[in-house]
Amino acid sequence: MEINASVRSRKALLAHGIVTPGAEANGVSSVLTAAAFTYIAAAVASLMTLLYYAYRLGLFGGRNRD
Repeated sequence: MEINASVRSRKALLAHGIVTPGAEANGVSSVLTAAAFTYIAAAVASLMTLLYYAYRLGLFGGRNRD
């Protein structure tokens, strides 16, 4: 995953004339930002799954074994 991919994509689309400045560029910016947030959501979901299985295995938050 590249951190700066959305910014570079916006610049490339404008530089090659694929997207015109103005409303179209704003729409592209919104879509690329939303796409970047899907990576964040996937990372959070993966972390939560990892924590769930760690809890189920008793790696933390388990019962005392006195």
